[in-house]
Amino acid sequence: MDLFETKVLTVSQLTAGIKDLLETTFEEVWVEGEISNLRSPPSGHIYFTLKDENSQIRAVIFKMQVRYVRFDLEDGLQVICWGRVGIYEKRGEYQLILDYVEPKGIGSLQLAFEQLKERLAEEGLFDEARKRGLPLLPRRIGIVTSPTGAAIQDMLNIVRRRFENIEVVLYPVKVQGEGAAEEIAQGIGYLGVQGDVDVTIVGRGGGSLEDLWAFNEEVVARAIFDSPVPVISAVGHETDFTIADFVADVRAPTPSAAAELVVQQKKDLLRMIEVLGERMGREMDYFVTRKREEVKGFGGRFRDPRRRMEELRLRLDECWSRLATAALRTWRESREQAERVFHLLRSQDPSYGIASLRDGLSKRTKEMIGGIHSLLSDKRSVWEKEMARLDAMSPLAILKRGYSITRRLPDGTILRDARDVEVKGTVEVRLHRGEIVCRVEGKR
Repeated sequence: MDLFETKVLTVSQLTAGIKDLLETTFEEVWVEGEISNLRSPPSGHIYFTLKDENSQIRAVIFKMQVRYVRFDLEDGLQVICWGRVGIYEKRGEYQLILDYVEPKGIGSLQLAFEQLKERLAEEGLFDEARKRGLPLLPRRIGIVTSPTGAAIQDMLNIVRRRFENIEVVLYPVKVQGEGAAEEIAQGIGYLGVQGDVDVTIVGRGGGSLEDLWAFNEEVVARAIFDSPVPVISAVGHETDFTIADFVADVRAPTPSAAAELVVQQKKDLLRMIEVLGERMGREMDYFVTRKREEVKGFGGRFRDPRRRMEELRLRLDECWSRLATAALRTWRESREQAERVFHLLRSQDPSYGIASLRDGLSKRTKEMIGGIHSLLSDKRSVWEKEMARLDAMSPLAILKRGYSITRRLPDGTILRDARDVEVKGTVEVRLHRGEIVCRVEGKR
C-alpha cells in the first residue's frame, strides 16, 4: 500500500464524518435504560448516564425540553427515552440528545403524582389534625372553577334549591391547560383573603389524568394549605383522586356533592330548630317543675317574710338599744311576739285601720295647707310694707318728684357744683323717665 496514494484524514474530518453518519443513521431513536450520575447545573440542562447491564451512554436534556418533564428524574430510575444521537466534536464523544423521557412501566404523570404526593405528605400538608370543619350555615360561599362548565351550573342549582339566601362568589379560572394551575391557586388565595367567604369550593367535572392535572400541581396544593378558610376539593368523579383532594379540609366525590356538603337544606335546619325548641321547652318545663317543688319544700320550713318585716318595723326602736347586750333574749321574745301578731292579724281585718289612718292623713293635710296659706299671707303683708319703705328711701323716688341727677361726660362724675363743668362741655341728665345728653352753653 502506497502511503502517498492513501487519503489521510484529520481528526476533525474523521469526527465530522462520524457525526454525519451517526446523526443521519440515528436521527430518531427510542432507548431504554437506567439513569445514573444525574446532575443538573445552573444552566438548567440535565445530564446523566443511561445504562443497562453491559453498556452505557451519556445523555442530555436541554433546558427548553426540561419543562416538559413532569416528574423528577433520579438515579436508579428505569426510563424510556426518545431523541437522537449527537457527537460532541471537541471531545469526540457521542451522546443522546433527548426530547422526551417517561418512566418505564408507569406514565410520567402518574410518577409525578406519586413523587409530589410523597413529598407533600412528608411536609405535613395531608395531616388530618390541621384540617378544619365546615361551617354549619355559611353566609358566603366561594367557588373556584370554570364559569362555562357544567360543574358550576350543578353547584349553583343545588345551592339555590337547598338554601336560596346564601350568597355565592365565583372566581372564574381555566381548569386545564397551560397556566390553569396558577389561576386556580390565585383564585383560592384571593377568595380566602379578600373574598369575605366562609368556605371555598375548588374543582371541575370529570376527565382524564391529563385533564385533571392542574389540580395535581404543587402551587395549587400550597394555596389550599395556606387558605385562611376551609377548602372543599371537588375534582372529577368519585374514582378520581388528585393532590388537591389530599390537602383540602374536605374531599367531595363530585362538584354536586360539594354543594350538598357545604349547604344544608333549609327545611332540615328549620326542622332541627323546631326539634331543639321542643326539647328546650321540655327541659324548661322539667326545670320549672323541679324548682317549684323545691320552693314548696322551702315554704314548709320558712314563714312568710312579709309578716316578719311588719313585726320588725314595730319592734325596731325597742330592739336597737338592747341588741348588743340581749341578742339571744330579744330573738326569743321576737319569736313569741311574731306568733301573737300572726294570730292577731288573722283575727282582725287591717282595712279598718287603714281607712282611719287615711282620714287622719286627709284632715292633717287640710290643716297643713290652711296653715301654709295663712303663713304666706302674713309674710306677704310684711314684704309689702318693707317694699314701701324701700321705695320711699330710693333716690329714684326723688326723681319722680321732678328732681334729676347730672353727670359730667365722659367720666360720669356726679355734678354738685357748676364750677365742676366747662362751657361747651357735655353732661348727662337722668330724669324720672329716661336720660338726656346736653351741651353746656353757659354757667352761673
